[in-house]
Amino acid sequence: MSNNTKHLGQFITFEGGEGVGKSTNIEFCRQLLEQQGIDVIVTREPGGTEIAEIIREELLKKPHDERMCDVTELLLVFAARAQHIEALVKPALERGSWVLCDRFTDSTIAYQGYGRGLELSLIEQLRSIAQLGIEANKTFLLDAPVDVGMGRARARGPADRFEVEQLDFFSRVREGFLAIAEQSPGRVQLINAGQALDLVQADLEVALTQLLSQAEKG
Repeated sequence: MSNNTKHLGQFITFEGGEGVGKSTNIEFCRQLLEQQGIDVIVTREPGGTEIAEIIREELLKKPHDERMCDVTELLLVFAARAQHIEALVKPALERGSWVLCDRFTDSTIAYQGYGRGLELSLIEQLRSIAQLGIEANKTFLLDAPVDVGMGRARARGPADRFEVEQLDFFSRVREGFLAIAEQSPGRVQLINAGQALDLVQADLEVALTQLLSQAEKG
């Protein structure tokens, strides 16, 4: 892209429960955007940088004999996010890149807020501290029934610390995501991830085309 379009850096997040196809569809979107000559950075949360990935490993993968309390989990998520934003997301946006991120704060609201039952006001306090004013320009919420998503997730291989939760936990998580979509209709676009992949990607292509048109208008 030319220097006069540097201000068009966009932060696009992909949200949803387990097994909704975020990774596959992020790669599809990356290819579409790169075909338009856009510099694209693909990243994830928690993680995305060396330090944030270390936190992710402790948060998701490590077998802990000691139970991790819910507030510890929340603080680790935001610690990783603060590092990720400072070291990767903010610099990329400032140089005009489009950042495609697998999960962001909507996941924290859905998993730690609705799923774990932590106060949403606490999450908002930490959000104001950690995010440096960075918010998603657009969020694609890939939504599928819990049993469909969990069936796909379990077929992928060994479960992480979240995937072993009971179905009622994931029902609350989905409820949280849908509440966010209802509260933020301008930012969050609901994508039916329960349909065939080619239909999901057709919906995403239409949405990205609209987003590109809006960005070009400035």
